[in-house]
Amino acid sequence: MLRKYLITGLLIWVPLAITIWVLTLIIGTMDRSLLLLPESWHPHHWIGRDIPGLGTILTVLVVFVTGLLARNFIGQRLVLFWEGILGRIPIVRTVYSSIKQVSDTVLSPNGQAFRQALLVQYPRTGVWTIAFQTGSPADEVKRHITAELLAVYVPTTPNPTSGFFLMVPRAETIVLDMSVDEALKYVVSMGVVAPNDRDPSRAAALSAAQHP
Repeated sequence: MLRKYLITGLLIWVPLAITIWVLTLIIGTMDRSLLLLPESWHPHHWIGRDIPGLGTILTVLVVFVTGLLARNFIGQRLVLFWEGILGRIPIVRTVYSSIKQVSDTVLSPNGQAFRQALLVQYPRTGVWTIAFQTGSPADEVKRHITAELLAVYVPTTPNPTSGFFLMVPRAETIVLDMSVDEALKYVVSMGVVAPNDRDPSRAAALSAAQHP
């Protein structure tokens, strides 16, 4: 009985503690944006103490204003000018262009970085895991392989930000009738939080459309 009470308490406090820790880490990191301001502008200069979260507000405000300005003609020209300067710096050019391509794909409202959740056999035949379709292989890859391939990302558990990029035959994948968010929760929870059951006929229809 004591063990059940301890487990119940842990199930309540562990997620809450981790959530608070993550939020504290994020807010603390964003608060460091105040270091970009002159010392005379800092809160402790006026009231004698720091105000937690003020840097977060400043960061959000700067990001919002940047996005607002970049949406007009002059802002777009400035962005192109800035990217042109970065594109002339040898090492910075490579790093910046790679990160920008990824961020444009993942963060863009019209992006399709994770198009759908799939089942693939990995790391060996007969062992299945969840993957996310990220696109199609490059033309250079297609010239060397006749089979129709899909570019997929296989996340690790419980940290889905690390994983493996694979190119697998389309015929060897199974489309899952679950959203990307549901699949990510399933991966992060190590299979504990299973998505709600869906209509089997719909799943069969998706599979048939994927493998005509």
